[in-house]
Amino acid sequence: MAERLFVALVHHPVVDKNGEPIASAVTNLDLHDIARACRTYGVGGYYVVTPLDDQQRLVHQILDHWLSGAGGRYNPERREALELVRVTPTFAGAVDDIAAATGHRPVCVATSARPRADGVTCRQVRGMLDGPAPVLLAFGTAWGLADGFMDKADHILEPIRMASAYNHLSVRSAVAILLDRLLGD
Repeated sequence: MAERLFVALVHHPVVDKNGEPIASAVTNLDLHDIARACRTYGVGGYYVVTPLDDQQRLVHQILDHWLSGAGGRYNPERREALELVRVTPTFAGAVDDIAAATGHRPVCVATSARPRADGVTCRQVRGMLDGPAPVLLAFGTAWGLADGFMDKADHILEPIRMASAYNHLSVRSAVAILLDRLLGD
């Protein structure tokens, strides 16, 4: 079941703290920590979505170090996790790649820290993993996925409920929590 779940870290279209659409920067920590969480839970793949050429080059430099360079020789477990990473300029590219690999267009589930009336639960997404189509779980960087992106998603996952009014988890933490809720025992 886990190999039918894919994760996308979307850097565009996302919004800044004022709600304006932007393309955000890739961070080394997001690459490593999300790849490690994906590998730990057996996820089928991890897509880094950025249209920015300099950011794509940065991701490839980091991956080269860990996949074929000294980093991978020094830490084979990290290499194994980073083998899951794919870079694509658009979310549609990730969808097309998964469809080509699996024979089915993935069900696209967007995540958000903002509640919406039409949200699906983790239980419902787990149920989707039993269906014929894979599931692509999209996470936004910066202050989250832009409304236009959310409007195109097949489903929007309910937000992680907080124990306080503070609602600003790192995307790395959100991915780990949701992978555990979807795939953990």
